Amino acid sequence: MALLTIEEPRSPAQGKSSLTHHPFFRLGFRPFYLLAAAFAAISVPLWLAGYFGLTPSRLHVNINWHVHEMVFGFAVAVIIGFIFTAGRNWTGLWTPRRGHLAALAGLWLAGRLAMLVCPPALAAVVDVSFLPLAAWPIYRVLKRAGNKRNYFLVALLGLLTCANIVFHLSANGILAVSPIAPVEAAILIVVMIESVMGGRVIPGFTSNGIPGTKPITNPKRDSISIALTALASVAWIAHLPAPLVAALTFAASVTQLTRLVGWKPQVTLRKPLVWILHVSYAWIAVGFFLLSLAALQYATSSAAFHALAVGSMGGLIIGMITRTALGHTGRPLAAGRSETLMYLLIQAGVVARLLAAANAFGVRDVLLVIAAASWSAAFLLYVAVYAPYLTRARIDGRDG
Repeated sequence: MALLTIEEPRSPAQGKSSLTHHPFFRLGFRPFYLLAAAFAAISVPLWLAGYFGLTPSRLHVNINWHVHEMVFGFAVAVIIGFIFTAGRNWTGLWTPRRGHLAALAGLWLAGRLAMLVCPPALAAVVDVSFLPLAAWPIYRVLKRAGNKRNYFLVALLGLLTCANIVFHLSANGILAVSPIAPVEAAILIVVMIESVMGGRVIPGFTSNGIPGTKPITNPKRDSISIALTALASVAWIAHLPAPLVAALTFAASVTQLTRLVGWKPQVTLRKPLVWILHVSYAWIAVGFFLLSLAALQYATSSAAFHALAVGSMGGLIIGMITRTALGHTGRPLAAGRSETLMYLLIQAGVVARLLAAANAFGVRDVLLVIAAASWSAAFLLYVAVYAPYLTRARIDGRDG
């Protein structure tokens, strides 16, 4: 039986005549993974050039731009690409594709350009419009399929939209809060997405990738861990008393680590496509431990959020955009030398960035360059290797 779609079928002749019917626009992961990776590779060196005073004054390259774009530019693009692709599998219905997908990708790209060169008010309008317009078709597909289990993703996209609005109001002097605060909130929202989705997929990927392995999952323990992570996040964002924040973030760290240990990361060392997910998830525990220290002023919040953003977010993203791109283009689920190098570069980048936050060895600027070069090289390699996969039809002849 043919899968139900949310749009009218097109004839083969029509499919060949339009740019939007190119394989690049057949499913959400294709444009959003490639655009996000290219943006990640370019934006961090651009930020570093701005940090050293090497960018033209007409470019809005400052700390606010950097922290905003890493979440609401890079991470959001990957999240939308992933949900569009997973939503197709969850429901059997088509998420945005063809012209609709091309328009959303174009809007995302317009947002990146606007944030870089346009007046702040115009940049805010263009940038903020993307998430609601991307979330609406996801909600429609989930509702039509009766897939209430994944409604939480739409809710979290709504929270990300609110955080983005607060950022722009703050950056433009309308709200008297630091623009960094809503970005920290957004990173913690992304961590919640990682915590829920990681619990769903990492144990399964581990047992499938290493036959005979039986990861231990405990729904009650998972619920406690996710609840503590959410409470700790709210406590940090709300600036609750430091001892309470420290206690909650430490508890979240311990429960996240306990959860990961049950998934048996030690058996994954020979499977890069699997160990990257475990190592990256471990950075959530590290990040919340550093948040507990930061609450008591024994560490910097910058170190904690770079552990969460570069370590867990960046690592899980590079792991998922390789794995899902291979699977959804009909290729074997196996990491070669290129993928392994991408994974190692991301890990080198987060270690260098945390050492820079601590000003280890008194060479902070050198460590920042190493961190940026490692990050950029990982995503440039992804673009070089995966652009042909993402811009061509599936090798097994299937749609998507």
